[in-house]
Amino acid sequence: MDKVYLEDLKVGDTWTSREVVMTADSIKAFAKDYDPQPFHLDEDAAKDTFFQGLAASGWHTACITMRLLVEMLPLADGLIGAEANLRWPAPTRPDDTLHVVAKITDIKPSRSKPDRAIVSWQIDTLNQNGDCAQSFGCKMLVFRRQQS
Repeated sequence: MDKVYLEDLKVGDTWTSREVVMTADSIKAFAKDYDPQPFHLDEDAAKDTFFQGLAASGWHTACITMRLLVEMLPLADGLIGAEANLRWPAPTRPDDTLHVVAKITDIKPSRSKPDRAIVSWQIDTLNQNGDCAQSFGCKMLVFRRQQS
């Protein structure tokens, strides 16, 4: 995949990732290491919680989202975050099939450093039903091609 630079981007550009299936085992393994709460670790215990069943950690969903973003957005100098607003409007469950849709909402060239801009994105992680499991508004630093 060709590397993408600032001058290749415009407001409205949209990318869609491949799909990832979440399994109960992967949900529990992530939770065991990073978010060990009953509603992420145990189906029976999770039934009596707010989630009323096993749910992936929001951080697990965020990590899956990041992996898919890195795969689908070939920004030449990498995905360099500057600001983020993260929401989880619906839980991710075992057997959910997730994919990411990333859309550019704004591009603000730097006034002091002409080799770069801050690019605003709306990045939604959707399940197989089109429900939004994660809404991620973020700003990334994106560079121009180096002038020779």
